[in-house]
Amino acid sequence: MERTGLKKRFNKVLQVVLPLGLGAVILIWTYHGFDFRHVWEVMNGGVNYGWLLFSLVFGVTGHLFRGWRWNLALAPLGEYPRRANSVYAIFVSYAANLVLPRVGEVSRCGILAKYDGVSFSKSLGTVVTERLIDTVCVLLITGVTLLMQTKVFAAFFEKTGTNAAFFTHLFTSTNFYITLLCLLAACVLAYFLLRNLTIFARVRGIMGDIWQGCLSLRKVKNPPLFILYTVGIWASYFLQFYVSLFSFDFSADLGLMPALVMFVVGSIAVAVPTPNGAGPWHFAVITMMMMYGVNKGDAGIFALLVHGIQTFLLILLGIYGLVALPLINRKH
Repeated sequence: MERTGLKKRFNKVLQVVLPLGLGAVILIWTYHGFDFRHVWEVMNGGVNYGWLLFSLVFGVTGHLFRGWRWNLALAPLGEYPRRANSVYAIFVSYAANLVLPRVGEVSRCGILAKYDGVSFSKSLGTVVTERLIDTVCVLLITGVTLLMQTKVFAAFFEKTGTNAAFFTHLFTSTNFYITLLCLLAACVLAYFLLRNLTIFARVRGIMGDIWQGCLSLRKVKNPPLFILYTVGIWASYFLQFYVSLFSFDFSADLGLMPALVMFVVGSIAVAVPTPNGAGPWHFAVITMMMMYGVNKGDAGIFALLVHGIQTFLLILLGIYGLVALPLINRKH
């Protein structure tokens, strides 16, 4: 019993330390030799804060669409939480993911169970399905971007004189090992999530409810609205990134397609289990910005400030959600 208890505690500690440690290692490597004094110089006169703040509007709308879409997925299961509760649960879940990646998926189900009596297992099933939909969306956007960017890449190489040796260097040496480490960490997190879910399902006997939640999309009453919310989620995510490019002189003229490429690569990097993708996201965005001619120092500043303000938004929304939930659910 004691050995089993120690093993469980070790696994829990590992699930916390691994994401934080991985993010820290990649950030330290990405920013080694970086002149952080230049960041303050840019902040004191090289940032258009109007554009940067405007980008956050789309960060909020993405959460709103996700909360509204969640209600549509829950309705076929006979669960009808308040829309505000669903949205605030989303706010809290993304803030929780900053502490422990992917724990937010569980926390938001717990919030609806507490305030609206929604079945935890059924709502968890809808979250699993939601993540599968997100994966499909990323794959579709990636495929479309690759097809649309074929000629753009060719024109870029011709204009700048860049040759294939750039890509040969891109994933060699340390870059290759950083990428490999990210993939390995994602696999480890997936193992822990599947293992915990299996144990939870076996102990509680709720696998049927989870499966029912996964299949809820078959009976969504308004499929066009569900699709519209899905498009709204990803359009908001992209616009949040795209608008932030106008905040800096060195990125304002990059254009729509380079922004889409950087967004896709950044979205894939966020799948790596670190708080809000810290580290892998910086590495991916900096690498792609350099491909489009932005120097490493400026690309590093962009990634640092944009990721920082987006993370700050998640913290604020999480705090707001935690405060608002008990207030709007008070019994009169």
